[in-house]
Amino acid sequence: MQNLEHLMIFVRIAEMHSFSRAAESLGIQKGRASSVVRQLEEELGARLLHRTTRSVQLTDDGRRFHQRARDLLSDFDDMRTMFAGDNSTLRGRLRVDLPTELARTTLVPALPDFMAACPELELELSSTDRQVDLVEEGFDCVLRIGPVGDENLIARPVGRLRMVNAASPAYLARHGTPLSLDDLQKQGHRTVHYSRTLGAKPYGWEYPVVDGDGDAYATLPLPGALQVNSVQAYEAAGLAGLGLIQAAYTGVHRHLESGALVEILPDLRPEPLDVNLVVAHRRNLSRRLRAFMAWIEEVLAPYLD
Repeated sequence: MQNLEHLMIFVRIAEMHSFSRAAESLGIQKGRASSVVRQLEEELGARLLHRTTRSVQLTDDGRRFHQRARDLLSDFDDMRTMFAGDNSTLRGRLRVDLPTELARTTLVPALPDFMAACPELELELSSTDRQVDLVEEGFDCVLRIGPVGDENLIARPVGRLRMVNAASPAYLARHGTPLSLDDLQKQGHRTVHYSRTLGAKPYGWEYPVVDGDGDAYATLPLPGALQVNSVQAYEAAGLAGLGLIQAAYTGVHRHLESGALVEILPDLRPEPLDVNLVVAHRRNLSRRLRAFMAWIEEVLAPYLD
């Protein structure tokens, strides 16, 4: 049990990048945390952490040891509840990363019910639009929209996120409501351009086409005076009447329901986006992680095609 405690202390230091904050979160003295890491390094014959005055970072050996330590702690936690049944209380800590806009509009608002059902579960929620490193940053899982990117990770498909074409009533009053692709150009419509890199070539207005191999998608160049690099600014520009937008249904459905936005060309929606729950490996998924992943799938189901 003492060795498991040492592993827990090391893992917390590695994930919080600080001896002081890790010790405080565990209710122990900073000196004890330092002593535990020194003892582990002596026993292993390897340096696990780079220590500076500002932060603590894992060495290459430390990253490998950190992953194995997390696996062992997860296995032990599951062993403690292996005979408790699926309806037993979920305990322990989960560290997850969610896309910023999806967290803000959809998942965090639904979170109170999940937390109420699992009052002894400790959830650490990161919300960012960059691709985090699951292993180095200590995440149990991440939710990714679009390509997973790393073939070494295990992706569990959730579905495809519905996209819609939309505009504000004020914009449509000025330019007219398009009923076809031809109308987009005939009526002189403008779009808000979105790109993570400002100044990049605009992607264009996406629409479905049917070819001999099945459904495919093409793009139509549309002018636009505004380019933004965040989903929040993109949706805000649509609400302000600055142009047409193509957005995820999760982010704009409440504006469609209130009338602040109007869906246009519903038969020509852009391609849905792949949504995946991503873990570092397939084995040793804890009960609490499986429960959280199932909850995410349930919350997102109404927004998927």
